[in-house]
Amino acid sequence: MIHLWRGIPRQFVTLPLLATLVQPVYATHLDSATQVQQQIHNKASQSQHKVEKLDDQTQSMLAEFREASLELKNLEVYHDQLEKIVSSQEQEKIDLNEQMLEIEITQRNIIPLMLRMQKVLEQFVELDAPFLQQERKLRITSLQQMMDRSDIDLAEKYRRLIEAYMIETDYGRTIESYTGNLELDGKKNTVDFLRFGRLGLYYLTLDGSQAGYWMRKEKRWETLSDSYRSSILQGLRIAKKQTAPDLLKLPVSAPEAVQ
Repeated sequence: MIHLWRGIPRQFVTLPLLATLVQPVYATHLDSATQVQQQIHNKASQSQHKVEKLDDQTQSMLAEFREASLELKNLEVYHDQLEKIVSSQEQEKIDLNEQMLEIEITQRNIIPLMLRMQKVLEQFVELDAPFLQQERKLRITSLQQMMDRSDIDLAEKYRRLIEAYMIETDYGRTIESYTGNLELDGKKNTVDFLRFGRLGLYYLTLDGSQAGYWMRKEKRWETLSDSYRSSILQGLRIAKKQTAPDLLKLPVSAPEAVQ
């Protein structure tokens, strides 16, 4: 074998050796390049992932920002409206206080007026013809007690007072008959009363034996002659709607002069 190698030229012996040496070096460089390329690819992939993640975060933050902006605008609108409501309530409060002050002033003025009206009505009933005395005096007493009660408001007191005035006013426009007691000659008698408005007030005993009328100026009962009994009896029937209205001949008291 030594002899064979000796016969081969040197250059041919060197080439295989060189090829043997170069092949590992080339493979090493190729592996390194592949690793570098893989690393670059990995880093690029990681970068792309980060970019995509950042993009997702950006979109999410942008959506949150838009939502927050919309909520802020809604809050601003709500705040503006709330300010208007508060301002309106403040004005209503001012108006209410002014109204309460006006009501207080009105009450200070109207309460003395109502007390005077109640007193005038009481005096009027006392001076008027003595018909339905128990009913009318009871109404006056009820008004007196009502004026001192705190559980009845001013409007209700005023309403009842005006109602009492209207009842008294209606007495002057109506014809009425009713049965009641009347003291005659020191004795209490049951009689039929006949009232023609406030023009005349008459009585007739139940047995028809005696008749009379109220003398306004003298403030006493006057006995009537027998000729008037039939007219009073007819008037009682008219008041009870038992017969048609008709002309009656009865005495009347002249109204008192207004002072």
